[in-house]
Amino acid sequence: MAENPRRWLILGLGLSAQAAASTFVYGLPFLVPYVRAAERLSLAQVGVMVSAPTVGLLLTLIAWGAAADRYGERVVMALGLGAAGLVLAAGSLGTHSVPLLEVLLLVAGAGSASVNAASGRVVMGWFGPRERGLAMGIRQTAQPVGVGVAALTLPFLGQAFGYRAALLFPAALCVLLAVLVAVLVQDPPRPPRKETERTRSPYLGSSALWRLHGASTLLVVPQFVISAFSLEYLVSAQHWTPGGAGVFLGVVQAAGAVGRIVTGQWADLVGSRLRPMRQLAVASMVVMLLLALGDRIAPWLAVAVIAIGAVITVADNGLGFTATAELAGTAWSGRALGAQNTAQNIAAALTPPLLGAVVGGYGYATAFLVGAVFPLLAVFATPVKAEDIHREEQLAAGNK
Repeated sequence: MAENPRRWLILGLGLSAQAAASTFVYGLPFLVPYVRAAERLSLAQVGVMVSAPTVGLLLTLIAWGAAADRYGERVVMALGLGAAGLVLAAGSLGTHSVPLLEVLLLVAGAGSASVNAASGRVVMGWFGPRERGLAMGIRQTAQPVGVGVAALTLPFLGQAFGYRAALLFPAALCVLLAVLVAVLVQDPPRPPRKETERTRSPYLGSSALWRLHGASTLLVVPQFVISAFSLEYLVSAQHWTPGGAGVFLGVVQAAGAVGRIVTGQWADLVGSRLRPMRQLAVASMVVMLLLALGDRIAPWLAVAVIAIGAVITVADNGLGFTATAELAGTAWSGRALGAQNTAQNIAAALTPPLLGAVVGGYGYATAFLVGAVFPLLAVFATPVKAEDIHREEQLAAGNK
């Protein structure tokens, strides 16, 4: 494993690039009150707009992963993120119809997908197994950092200038980071690979990656149950102001970022990615149950659980990505990370509109109870034994 003294800078740029994309891909919920007021949309309808960037993301993730495998991480991240920023800026200007704006958000999301698999490959290329969990945990703070930035800025910008003009802020971030990536990021070296490694798919003959993608996808649901409508819930059900709710959620997103780093270090120390991931699935289920209970009988409990859940429900994400790249191997890591992202973003795209429909028909407590089912299923889907077998095979191969 080559060590580059600039690898921490490169990691920081990859993190910042994905955080910039996350400010609009996952930050749109913080503009929901202003979108509803301006466009007179229902929760289910505004959920479609919120999901538009993640739909674009999931449609192109595997393709961007394959491009990173072939052309390198730097060029892929710079081109995709720069295009996303320009399209988002175009969408924020003028008086486009809601359907056209949703199309532009979808296209911008498709461009932002470039940073997901490509920045993951940078981490896997520059960091060895003993620090990879920590490095990937740091990289995975990008989403809560980006969402936190959105929470601290977009509600105030939306109130002052309107929700469309507020989108200029994440657009500018994306363009700026695209330039920095193009200038400063260095692709990791690509070691020679065996012919069998180039041709044999890790998805053949083993269910490990399939189960890992499934478990990670299931664990996205409680994450978005909390994040997609937290601001709307605090405003409509708890009677907070949008600005106050945004500050609160920005703080808890920062805590979620720290939680991902701690979880990555934890995984390095115990020598496993998937045992901690399974334990966090249990914790996410408990969070959903407590959130439903709080909504019914104790509003203060619901607020406290939102804060705790914003940390717990995102903590597993880096573990799933690290395990995916390790199980797939160097030759397949780009495509495997793209598939991982695709599966997760299918859940991310479906959760807001479906959650909006459940909330509209049955209330928040029922939606939270439904959310508890998914991490329960993830407990059984996480392939812990397959990870142990893979590690033993790697050790045996290294001793030959």
